[in-house]
Amino acid sequence: MKAARACRLCATELPLGPRPVFQNDTRTRLLLIGQAPGTKVHHSGLPFDDRSGERLRAWLGIDRAIFYGNKRFGLMPMGFCYPGVDVRGGDKPPQKICATTWHPRLLPLLPRVELTLLVGQYAIAGYLGKRRKQSLTATVRAWRDYKPDFLPLPHPSWRNTHWLKQNPWFEHDILPELQGQVRRLLELKT
Repeated sequence: MKAARACRLCATELPLGPRPVFQNDTRTRLLLIGQAPGTKVHHSGLPFDDRSGERLRAWLGIDRAIFYGNKRFGLMPMGFCYPGVDVRGGDKPPQKICATTWHPRLLPLLPRVELTLLVGQYAIAGYLGKRRKQSLTATVRAWRDYKPDFLPLPHPSWRNTHWLKQNPWFEHDILPELQGQVRRLLELKT
């Protein structure tokens, strides 16, 4: 994990320079694969230390102390560093070299992972590949098809607020399952 933290593979392409942000431990049982850090996360060095993280923690049913302090919970994005802004004002996609270089090296160090949460389109595409459905919505709706290894989720960004309103089944069908798995895998008392 030290080598990944010291990574400089795409340093010349990163507007704020390299600062790999991830959180893993050999005791990790629940792994969250996200997209890439935003500017706030780049500066703090804490994964999901922003408004998206607030929504994500609400979905998971846990607070900041558990999110950052429970060694059974790991966070690993598809791109470990802030990729910059695209022409539409959102963040650029994660650097592809990051996941292809580091995921195969880090995942074997996490032998206890029982469930991987795939958060957002980049994580879903990277891990489900041809198994994913036509759209993110269809993939998330078909979450049972990916059990017991994966649970696909939309990104908790404020940009997806409309999606959440259009798909109330996510809150009613998936969040109870998600929160139950979180309690079980993190060994939280109900």
